[in-house]
Amino acid sequence: MTVPAPALAAPSLRRRLASLFYEAFLAFGIAMATAFVFSVLTQMRHALSGRQALGAVIAVVLGLYFIASWTKGRTLPMQTWRIRIVDRHGRPLTPLRAAWRYVLCSVWVLPPLAVFARGQLADWKPVTAAFFGWVLFWAALSLLHPQRQFWHDAWAGTRLVDATPKAG
Repeated sequence: MTVPAPALAAPSLRRRLASLFYEAFLAFGIAMATAFVFSVLTQMRHALSGRQALGAVIAVVLGLYFIASWTKGRTLPMQTWRIRIVDRHGRPLTPLRAAWRYVLCSVWVLPPLAVFARGQLADWKPVTAAFFGWVLFWAALSLLHPQRQFWHDAWAGTRLVDATPKAG
């Protein structure tokens, strides 16, 4: 089913960011549950042993969660903030397009992490400031997009649309 063009309006940046931060809390919970199961199954005795494998497992589990949710049109935070995800024509996402969006969403976290990856940091305040500064900068760049979409959505051929019920 194709959604009519007027129904493809982007939700406000404020709502999209609220959904994003809610999503981060939910993803944190999924990551912690995954880490617990991983550590029990692999009998981790030290936090640094097997951390690359743990990181890969968490990335896969989060990818499966997001791909499954996006192909259904929304995650729980998106539902709460009345946001849907569709392709550029207003159709539901295919699993391949959802996976591609998941890969492109790394632009939210990789640039600030890459800046600090090589350093031996004892203080995480600069990392936190850089991370939140980057997120706000990246989100603000959506105001330069003609349809006010995040740029990773434009590159993935997806769009976030307002799912607020219309009075009628």
